Amino acid sequence: MGRLKDLELPPRMVDASLLAAVLTLLATGLYSLVVGRPTGAWVFDVHAVAGLSTVVLLGWKLRRVRHRVTPSRLDATRAISVLLAITTTAALATGIWWVFGGSLDLGGWGLLNLHIGLGLLVPVFLIIHLRSRFALPRRETVTERRNALRYAALVGSGAIAWRAQESANRLLDTAGAERRFTGSREEGSDDGNGFPVTSWVADDPDPVDRDAWNLAVDGAVAEPLELGYEAVAAVGDRDADGGGDPITSSERRALLDCTSGWYSVHDWQGVRVGDLLEAVDPDDGAAWVQFRSVTGYRFSLPREEARDALLATHVDGQRLSHGHGAPTRLVAPGRRGFQWVKWVEEVRLTRRREVGEWVAIFVSGA
Repeated sequence: MGRLKDLELPPRMVDASLLAAVLTLLATGLYSLVVGRPTGAWVFDVHAVAGLSTVVLLGWKLRRVRHRVTPSRLDATRAISVLLAITTTAALATGIWWVFGGSLDLGGWGLLNLHIGLGLLVPVFLIIHLRSRFALPRRETVTERRNALRYAALVGSGAIAWRAQESANRLLDTAGAERRFTGSREEGSDDGNGFPVTSWVADDPDPVDRDAWNLAVDGAVAEPLELGYEAVAAVGDRDADGGGDPITSSERRALLDCTSGWYSVHDWQGVRVGDLLEAVDPDDGAAWVQFRSVTGYRFSLPREEARDALLATHVDGQRLSHGHGAPTRLVAPGRRGFQWVKWVEEVRLTRRREVGEWVAIFVSGA
């Protein structure tokens, strides 16, 4: 027991390290929502190691302050500190539970969504807590060789624990063993519209009438284009406007990785965005392609990346259902699910990315 206590950092270093760990968890957690390619796997590794290190730091912190939170000594400031400890513990517990294959049905939400929600609450309570209870460690304490070794041991043990859980999951054959590097688990691959229906924040429009729906391709282009459903649907070659190059149907196998914690692989059929761009003759300065939903939701891709994206009307040979974005949705390989815009009604080329679209994704809805 004494040797274990020798590994413990001084109180002020514990507090500063908890702050650094929470900021790291917040930054990597938010960034992980937009990482869909394996080259970004390091973000999830850093997030996990920071989380496991926080478990140890929080244990040291709670052991030191436990005598201050008795009912007779509880005031408003300490109540916030208790809420911070409970929320942080719950965020860590739900993350660890997910890693080991846990699940939780919360209606339209799940265990990973709960983990994210709790993680976003932690900084709120932390800011309030720090206003009255934070002091930076002295410089000599930070630079002391013994403390540097303690810190290295803390982070190193977090990294070892993170790697050890992979072996444990495989050995126990848990659901956690089948995770993608993003943490998502496979569900509904190659099952047409059978994969989960989820929508980002408030998007929940009424079904779109295919006969009345049109797709506009406009913005910084020489020849704006408007297509009806039959001209976009993946039912063979279509002439977009009665002249010029035909808009041809395309098929692409792509993986959809949702931030709700699942992924699914399908054959998507529709129109290649690059074909649409060639048909409208974009301006040389048009650098972004924005996909706008009937709900006001919108997201942009760099022009070169957008060329290889697909506007899908079918999945695994089935016509897209309303919940999956019919009449057409964006298929953007390497991007996370919330960036695969549903119910697309406009493709707009722009010279600059619209900053407001980052606000729109949180307030859109119909």
